[in-house]
Amino acid sequence: METTAIGFPPVTIAVFCGLVLAALAIDLFSHRKDKPLTLMGASLWSLFWVAVSLAFAAFLYVTHGAETASLFVTGYALEKVLSVDNLFVFMAIFAWFKVPDEYRHRVLYWGIVGAIVFRLIFVVIGTSLLALGPWVEVVFAITVAWTAVMMLKGGDDDEEPDYANHLAYRFGRKLFPVTNQLHGHNFFVRMAGTGSAAGRTVLYATPLFLCVVVMEISDVMFAFDSVPAVIAVSREPLIVYSAMMFAILGLRTMYFVLEALKRYLVHLEKAVIALLFFIAAKLALNATDHLMGHGYHIDPNASLFVVLIVLAIGIAASFIFPEREEAEAKS
Repeated sequence: METTAIGFPPVTIAVFCGLVLAALAIDLFSHRKDKPLTLMGASLWSLFWVAVSLAFAAFLYVTHGAETASLFVTGYALEKVLSVDNLFVFMAIFAWFKVPDEYRHRVLYWGIVGAIVFRLIFVVIGTSLLALGPWVEVVFAITVAWTAVMMLKGGDDDEEPDYANHLAYRFGRKLFPVTNQLHGHNFFVRMAGTGSAAGRTVLYATPLFLCVVVMEISDVMFAFDSVPAVIAVSREPLIVYSAMMFAILGLRTMYFVLEALKRYLVHLEKAVIALLFFIAAKLALNATDHLMGHGYHIDPNASLFVVLIVLAIGIAASFIFPEREEAEAKS
């Protein structure tokens, strides 16, 4: 079978690109109106995106075998789980900017379009760096483990973030003059200028534009952790990128599900931390195997089971052992 430079035939790349483009078109068309998404609607859409992802996994299984399909599903599940912490950050950003529910879907859409572009850049750079030797995996392992440690330290921090001092917020305000009020779902609006611009119309950015900018930069920072984690599953750029893309495509609807269930899934972040330590260990094993030849490694199927089991434990523990304040709220 003819293959490309990245090790997969043109048909596989065409199927992946076709599914992603079709998914983006469906998502944009289906949610083009400013209307809040209900929990039921978000849940059904989330199941739809999971089904699309599993369809691509089935295609990989038929055309490239069980191991390739297993690598994709593992990377997909891992990216989904790691995205939970990112979505919590998005909730804080929306709350700070006071974005109404009906506009959040639009902001998330353009945030995800940016994530698609930045993930491609990070995946290309990350997989290319691995060619430099096993020490790169050591750096990746330290990066992922450090993220887990930071999450542990920040777990009890209830202080509300102030995005007025955020680098992206200040950068956005330097690009355009900014109006303090929302103007529907618009990112930009033309208004009468003031001061030296008096007497002519000026293009102003709205708070929604600043919200998108802050969200994009926050997602880029998240990519520093998630890309090495998924690369730990597979070094194949298409497997890594496709797993991340199909996980990202379902993030918009997953956000609304998670927002509704946030106060119930109190132990889910602990599952994310546990998985980050597991991925760091997997990267360290791979690196030391190349350096010392000890022969120990974690195979793709074992990685998949660990990801799914840890996720299931985090969800189950949230309902079986709710935190004290949650239990008091229900009593």
